[in-house]
Amino acid sequence: MSTLVLTSIGYAALIASILGFIYLLFAVLCKGQPKGLLWLGLANTGERFGYYTMLAVFALFLGENFGFTESTSSIIYASFLGLVYFLPVIGGVAADLFGYGKMVISGIFIMLLGYLLLSAPLGGDTPAIVAMGFALLLVSFGTGLFKGNLQVMVGKLYDSPEFADKRDSGFSLFYMLINVGAMVAPTAAIEIMNWAQHSWGISKADSYHFAFGVACVSLVLSIAIYLLSSASYRHVLAHEKGNEKAEKTKSDVPELTREETRERITCLVLVFAVVIFFWMAFHQNGLTLTFFARDYVQTSSTGVQSMMFNVVNLWAVVGIVYGIYCFMQATESFKKFMSLLVGVVSLAIIVVQYFLLDSNGVKIEAPIFQQFNPLFVVALTPISVALFSFLAKKGKEPSSPRKIGLGMLVAALGFIVMIVASTSLLSPMAQKQGIEAGAEVMRVSPNWLVSTYLVLTFAELLLSPIGISFVTKVAPPKYAGLMMGLWFAATAIGNFLVQVPGLLWDADVKLIYIWGTLAGICLLSALFIFSILKKLEKVA
Repeated sequence: MSTLVLTSIGYAALIASILGFIYLLFAVLCKGQPKGLLWLGLANTGERFGYYTMLAVFALFLGENFGFTESTSSIIYASFLGLVYFLPVIGGVAADLFGYGKMVISGIFIMLLGYLLLSAPLGGDTPAIVAMGFALLLVSFGTGLFKGNLQVMVGKLYDSPEFADKRDSGFSLFYMLINVGAMVAPTAAIEIMNWAQHSWGISKADSYHFAFGVACVSLVLSIAIYLLSSASYRHVLAHEKGNEKAEKTKSDVPELTREETRERITCLVLVFAVVIFFWMAFHQNGLTLTFFARDYVQTSSTGVQSMMFNVVNLWAVVGIVYGIYCFMQATESFKKFMSLLVGVVSLAIIVVQYFLLDSNGVKIEAPIFQQFNPLFVVALTPISVALFSFLAKKGKEPSSPRKIGLGMLVAALGFIVMIVASTSLLSPMAQKQGIEAGAEVMRVSPNWLVSTYLVLTFAELLLSPIGISFVTKVAPPKYAGLMMGLWFAATAIGNFLVQVPGLLWDADVKLIYIWGTLAGICLLSALFIFSILKKLEKVA
């Protein structure tokens, strides 16, 4: 069979798989969930696609465009992440005063302005650095208004008694949806940059701005989805309109005593303290783990292994997983048939892609590894939901605080994998000098880094969506926006601390000590959570 025919079959199968997945999303996955979940999740998908397209190449852009060292890039990268997750505190307070809907809309337009400025190729001198700083402030502030408040809106969808028991599974599905965008982002960034370089003769440094431009387009799509689907979530914004029905709804919310309020806030603050160290470790994906991918991982891949660096194959894996899951969940014959069809078509994509493999292999670029975390989030979410639903029916589902503690243990295991992978490797400075001198340096299989992302994703699924669900459930109603803002503030502190391993990297500390520090922090955080578990479970 000719390459042209195989390619045509592959494209047809890909389109069919995507359309089938969309059908299953509406008909099976979100069945029993409030209607607003799907639309708010899709609005966030577009925003996250843009954000992660930018983030996939940002640390490398700082070195390529401005000539910054790893230390300087680490400080800028961590400071930006810190602002992105700290400013939701202000966004939460603003939402409590002026309304969630108004802040979400304002935030997405401010983000758009920031990405537009980043898209402009202004060079690498001082004015360009100032412009970049202002753009990062706009993106950070816009995200602060948008991200936390949208998630509070999702939480409010579950305030109705009919949906109360679906809160954790709903947030897991929401988390899956926003990671669909993040999964495609690294490939989008690399492909648009390569296209700019090869088709337009754009320099490598300037081609990064094309990746930032992709974020602008995705934000426009997010705005459209959010506005056009307003009927599905309008009821959670009713109090912003000041009508009598809304005031009655507000008065029906039971008031907490001062002691109950204090106890809930105390428990949330304790959880926030742990969250700091999780994100410090987890968000190494865009920094030291990307440096590791650049300097220590093999630069090419052949055979079956090379298939995992093609996002089409990753999508096919998602299609197979969701086809099987929806087949088991569906109760109607047609839905079972569609589930089976999605799985079979997705499998066909992998078969076609196998026969189209390039015998010369594929080039591995450092940013591409950032596709694996969102891939694993998307692929593992139905398994996670099914597992905890099964345990819930048996009365054995772990509490939200216990899941968070387990998440920290799993995160430690992820960095233990990196310790094993790095045992025989040179220090960062020695490795870099060897690469620059054109010497043969030891590089490891990409499977080590992919395995680390897999383990860290297990940790993320136990901690992040469950933690957000815990905040929306436990937060005193009149402080809901503030508490969600503080969740992101804790994340911000963790993200600001992301630079610490980056500074160790530039200080030429051995890799096993860098990963060992992160593993130790995660273990200590897990022990802390388990030591206060009864207190947390009391309010959960």
